[in-house]
Amino acid sequence: MESSNGGGWRMVMVLYVAVSMVGSGWCSKFDELVQPSWATDHVIYEGELLKLKLDNSSGAGFASKSKYLYGKVTAELKLVEGDSAGTVTAFYMSSDGVNHNEFDFEFLGNRTGEPYLVQTNLYINGVGDREQRMDLWFDPTADFHAYSILWNPRQVVFLVDDTPIRVFPNHEDRGVAFPRDQPMGVYSSIWNADDWATEGGLVKTDWSHAPFVATFRGLRIDGCEWAPEAGGLAELRRCGGSGWGKEGRYWWKEKAMEALSVHQSHQLIWARANHLVYDYCNDPSRFATHPPECGK
Repeated sequence: MESSNGGGWRMVMVLYVAVSMVGSGWCSKFDELVQPSWATDHVIYEGELLKLKLDNSSGAGFASKSKYLYGKVTAELKLVEGDSAGTVTAFYMSSDGVNHNEFDFEFLGNRTGEPYLVQTNLYINGVGDREQRMDLWFDPTADFHAYSILWNPRQVVFLVDDTPIRVFPNHEDRGVAFPRDQPMGVYSSIWNADDWATEGGLVKTDWSHAPFVATFRGLRIDGCEWAPEAGGLAELRRCGGSGWGKEGRYWWKEKAMEALSVHQSHQLIWARANHLVYDYCNDPSRFATHPPECGK
């Protein structure tokens, strides 16, 4: 189809690397959405799965082929089995440059039998240091689970199997910066971080257990795909608009998505009451002044 101004219509990136549903999982053609970003020989396509491998020569990563302004991204991921101490697997969104925005899931490996920790973090205009850590209510190495980031003008939400575990609301009214004007790519990587990842770096990576493999079964990106050739201001207007754009319905920006539902609020309270192990908001040793986004 052609638009009225002669430019080609761009379809809303209700882009499924999941092209069909099989049970609770997704059949995937990852190369429609992503490409290896480094160590291509450690990015392995195995049937409908994509695997990132870490050994003592290299880790690996992938990056989306496009960038997006607002939307929701979800990965179905099974983490490294067994002794994964010292390793980190990340799934995240990020823009470019020094003053970038970034939303991180970082899965911190542990010794066999000890729980994984999930660290979330946000960088806004290049400033991070907003770490929170949680354990999980299941074994993330035994099966695939869905990890999602929802981003719209009112909030950033991190979800695990559709249960919200963290919300970063828009508090620009308090003078808190909020990510709103930089398109972001979707990324994943696995690497050795045994200087900090497990028990503060006390437990090192045991390379006798290599290779360490993180396995993706599906990736879904619903978002406004950024068209750099159209110009930044035009794309900000297009992707920042409400309701419907020329691409279709921006459901991630509808009224119901501006805040958690009552049920989701209860889920968030439960998750944080039972599984939160660290919150930068409650760490006076790092922040003498309470961070403004943390409230009172």
